[in-house]
Amino acid sequence: MVLNYTEAPLIPRPRNTPALCVLVSSDPVLRDTAAASLTLTSPGVAVVRHDLLPDAGALRRVVVDATGVVEEVTVGLAHPCVSCSVREDAVPTLARLAAAGRWTDLVLALPVTAEPLPVARALSAHASPGEMLDGLRLTATVAVVDLDQVEADLLGDDLVDERGLALTDTDERPLGEALAAQLEQVDVVVTTGDDPTGDGLTDRLRARDSRRIDGLHELDVAALATHRHDSAAAEGRAHPLGARDARRDPTNPHDRSWSLLLKSPRPFHPERLLAHIEHLGTGPVRSRGVFHVPDRPDSLCLWDGAGGALCVADLGTWQEVAAGRPPVTRILVVGAGEPAESEKVRDLILDAFGESLATGAEVDDGGLHWLGREDVLAPWLGARAV
Repeated sequence: MVLNYTEAPLIPRPRNTPALCVLVSSDPVLRDTAAASLTLTSPGVAVVRHDLLPDAGALRRVVVDATGVVEEVTVGLAHPCVSCSVREDAVPTLARLAAAGRWTDLVLALPVTAEPLPVARALSAHASPGEMLDGLRLTATVAVVDLDQVEADLLGDDLVDERGLALTDTDERPLGEALAAQLEQVDVVVTTGDDPTGDGLTDRLRARDSRRIDGLHELDVAALATHRHDSAAAEGRAHPLGARDARRDPTNPHDRSWSLLLKSPRPFHPERLLAHIEHLGTGPVRSRGVFHVPDRPDSLCLWDGAGGALCVADLGTWQEVAAGRPPVTRILVVGAGEPAESEKVRDLILDAFGESLATGAEVDDGGLHWLGREDVLAPWLGARAV
């Protein structure tokens, strides 16, 4: 255990409270390289790096700055999960470092494959007036990705536990799911590598209002400090209603990425959806959006697929979740491949989408067609409200 930092007495927090950004990655080498780059180029930066140790029910915390390792401890957690690590360790640690007056900026490097949104949400709450991080400015959430690995990691079928990157003993997420969530949610995407298809996939997934920085040498904490994390915008990016076809460079002939927006006011026919779901929702694609079904007319349903796996769920009513906007079936699909292969995949998806939609005759009778029918989606969406 190294505790050089605590040799200096704590002093009241200065007027210019340090700015805070959150760093995520699905690659442990990239995360640590980015963290080291920030400390080497900015002497006033301290990085708090978290790594979960599920087998030990603990967390390893390492604090580094330009002088080297300032603090390294292993902390027991009630539950080895990201939310617990933030609540039990990150918040008091960041408050202590901010109060020391030794650093101008703080960086919280999350465990590899962790989602940024839940952590940013918690930090924003704790930065409210009167809370432990009162006055600390959450500037940006930042994801670091290797363009040379994006296609394989996003569209492959590896699980996080197969890569040794699971956050808990029961974490069986596809690696593509973890990578997609990071790209879709953050304020800033930092890239390394130069693969054109990885470049295209990254731009198709990252939020329209996000910023992109190419090269770790361009990652500057002072520039990040000019940002101000917008919690409402971040929530909107993460919500499946926020899935939008994003920007890309159409002039790059070597980019094999593609996207397909499936949209209709009609609901899915439950039985036909199950019959066509293999072509519509699995395989080497990232798909995200919402749908509705006629036997649950008020339900807004989640569609979230990556790494060959698909999650569907009932998120609540359209009135509650979507502010009463009309129900829609809307799914953004992103993939990559050679032109002929990609065209075949897109055609299969389009055919499956069309075949899965209910016809006008099936929905124009006010729901009578569905009375007394078996709820075949109940195993995934839960029991229907009575």
